[in-house]
Amino acid sequence: MSGSKSSDGSFARAASLPPEAQADHPLGLTVHTLPSAGDAVASAQRTRHGRWKMLAVLAVCAAPVIASYFTYYVIRPEGRRNYGELIDPQRTLPERTATALDGSAVPLSSLKGQWLLVSVGGGACDATCQKHLYLQRQLRESLGREKDRLDWVWLVNDSATPPPALATAVQKATVLRMDPADLAGWLTPAAGHALPDHLYVVDPMGNWMMRFPAAMDSGGAAKAKRDLERLLRASSSWDEAGRPAKP
Repeated sequence: MSGSKSSDGSFARAASLPPEAQADHPLGLTVHTLPSAGDAVASAQRTRHGRWKMLAVLAVCAAPVIASYFTYYVIRPEGRRNYGELIDPQRTLPERTATALDGSAVPLSSLKGQWLLVSVGGGACDATCQKHLYLQRQLRESLGREKDRLDWVWLVNDSATPPPALATAVQKATVLRMDPADLAGWLTPAAGHALPDHLYVVDPMGNWMMRFPAAMDSGGAAKAKRDLERLLRASSSWDEAGRPAKP
């Protein structure tokens, strides 16, 4: 190495001088620069800044979802009270498989991607069941151009076959037969009521987050519509119509 040769030469020249001259000519040494503490600090700062940038990007991506839920749950637009009861903590769709009326298997996870308005009832569909199916259809249609962001779902909780007369009425609905135990582990009624007494709202991520009161009449339906409109408005920055609308 050049530094080593230079140092060796300095030693040789110094050794050839007489003692008195050596005192007047101190040894010359080549000093190689070591990494400074500043370089290490700068490298650590660059690493730290990179991590902060990554966290900032993640925060920007999550901000619309967080903001919409904060707006609805905390600020509550227009200062109005909810007609529906907010579920806290929310309950996500179970990892289960339901059955379509044609007998085909349907993973419940396939329902994600849309807001859901859900009713529960036996296949025979009594008067309460039929009323809920009517309200679900009317509520969805009343949303106008936003209706494609909401699916209405009838979860059949027994083995009975729906009457043929209902076929036309539920043409635009998603009808699935689901195990009662799985249903009970996900949705729950208000105290003193049964699952078929309510309509339930599920967000596009599959979280059950609202339950409408039992025995909902036309006045209650108008309030439920306002709740749905506020939910759709609060989530407009991150939620879009997912699955194709039924013809």
